[in-house]
Amino acid sequence: PKFLTEDEVIKFIEAPSKKSESGKRDKAILETLYSTGIRVSELVGLNVSDVDMISNIVKVAGKGKKERIVPIGDKALDAIRNYCADRRHKSSALFLNKNGTRLTDRSVRNIVNKHITAASLTQNISPHVLRHSFATHLLNRGADLRSVQELLGHVNLSTTQIYTHVTTDRLKEV
Repeated sequence: PKFLTEDEVIKFIEAPSKKSESGKRDKAILETLYSTGIRVSELVGLNVSDVDMISNIVKVAGKGKKERIVPIGDKALDAIRNYCADRRHKSSALFLNKNGTRLTDRSVRNIVNKHITAASLTQNISPHVLRHSFATHLLNRGADLRSVQELLGHVNLSTTQIYTHVTTDRLKEV
């Protein structure tokens, strides 16, 4: 699978405007996707009540209606807080479109495409690339495959093994 380098991820996540409500939402979306490694379908299904700001965890409804708890980073939580503080519409759904209804998978794909262009990254990527980048960066930094499997919500370890392509730099380091 394709993945972004850590520098590309930073550039990509910093692309949205920090002034507009939609920019704050987009930054929160990108931060959440990368920080948690969740699927886009899981992201759009999130409710405000699913995010525990104190324990830094998110309750995710995964494939096959399986629920799992995933950790979320401080930067992603800050971006969510920043976005929620400025939301015009009140809703139980976490990420809303301009009409105040829940975002769809397709709208998240459009948001990703918009910010890939803004960050001047030439790759044609999908939101799923953030999931691949999340897993690859964890493995490159020494996380074990079994932990990454849990975080991604994979039933079989063989599914997680597609992320074991290590970068040349990591191989040299080892």
